[in-house]
Order: sequence, then structure tokens, then C-alpha cells
Amino acid sequence: MEISMTLRVIIDVLIGLGVFFAFAGVVGIIRMPDCFCRMQSSTNIATLGLFLALIGGLVYAIFVERNAATAAKIAFIAVIYIIQNPAGGHAIAKAAYNRGNEHLKSVVDDLANADEAEQPATLAKEGDE
Repeated sequence: MEISMTLRVIIDVLIGLGVFFAFAGVVGIIRMPDCFCRMQSSTNIATLGLFLALIGGLVYAIFVERNAATAAKIAFIAVIYIIQNPAGGHAIAKAAYNRGNEHLKSVVDDLANADEAEQPATLAKEGDE
């Protein structure tokens, strides 16, 4: 079975990007300072890494193997994972927050610490001068 070079490059790029994002997520888990930042990196692995690799596998199953059953299985795994990943991440974050894990002091939330002076001024009504 002959595979075109363009199709092979597309499949390789998709799987390569999936591996890159998975590796970047692992580095993020190691380097991030607290639980919530690490959780963001772990969902990065799941969302971008696995999804791009699954798309590469789906393209391979459809255009190279020409196997509809394999393509359907890969698509089913992708759909289930897209539904499950945000719910699982939210449940883990809520459990960590309820357990008492807090952000480190080095993590700054600029929106929570905004002064009232930085708030936009309200427009004056006509006649109020």
C-alpha cells in the first residue's frame, strides 16, 4: 500500500505535536510551584498532547489503513476523552481547594488585587456637570 509523502508528513506532524505538548506538560508538572498550576499542566498533556496524537491516528486509520472500525474506535476515544477531561480536572481542583491547598504567595492574581482607583470611571449623565 503506497502512502503519499504529503499524507505521511501530516500524520507525522500531528503525532509529533502531540508528543511535544505531552513533553511540555510533563516539564510543567515538574516545574510548576503549586497544585493548581500543576493541574493546568496535566490537563495540557491530556487536551493537546493526546488529542493531536489521536487526530494523527485517525488520519492514519482513514487514509492509510482504510479501516472504518479503527477510525470509529479512535474517534470514540477522542470524544469520551474530551467530555471526561474537563470534568475530571474540575473535580480534582475542587477536591484540592476543599482540602486546603492554596496558591503560593508567588502566584499573583492581578484581578483580585485591583484597586478601586484602577476601575474605569462611570460616564456622567447629560446635565450632570
